[in-house]
Amino acid sequence: MTLDEIKALVRTVPDFPKPGILFRDVTTLVGNGPGFAAAVERMAEIVKASGADVIAGVEARGFIFGAAIAARLGLGFVSIRKPGKLPVPVIAIDYALEYGTDTLEVDPEAVGEGHHVILIDDLLATGGTALAAVELLRRAGAKVEHALFAIDLPDLGGAERLRTTGITPHALLDYPRH
Repeated sequence: MTLDEIKALVRTVPDFPKPGILFRDVTTLVGNGPGFAAAVERMAEIVKASGADVIAGVEARGFIFGAAIAARLGLGFVSIRKPGKLPVPVIAIDYALEYGTDTLEVDPEAVGEGHHVILIDDLLATGGTALAAVELLRRAGAKVEHALFAIDLPDLGGAERLRTTGITPHALLDYPRH
């Protein structure tokens, strides 16, 4: 399946969550078996080339892509969770959103000291969530040099923000002029 065919499976929802936003909905891609398999296969190639030995996924849609790629490659998967979801002591980070703050948590024992971790999420916009997740993983002892997204919205600057912190961003699809 070509990248254009995969991209055609992503639904665009206008004016969500607010007027003027074009929401890129990956649920239609994930719901298409051949399309999802093709996306996972292409993303798995990027993970292999990165040299990562562990995949970390951001709740919730990062779990979908990250776990599928981890299973495909036989790698471990680490969950970056929203607050209160992990039953063990965690390390946490607060980060800024467009209209407030949020928190991410990880079980520090899920990340081995010095493991090469690639962060995976469904979408890269401004990079705030990804930067917080990378900082959290680094605090847990991981070496994080790559992040992979199903979709990048390059005009929102997230990839450049990641580069400034030593992260090489990768994306399967991009939507310029978001």
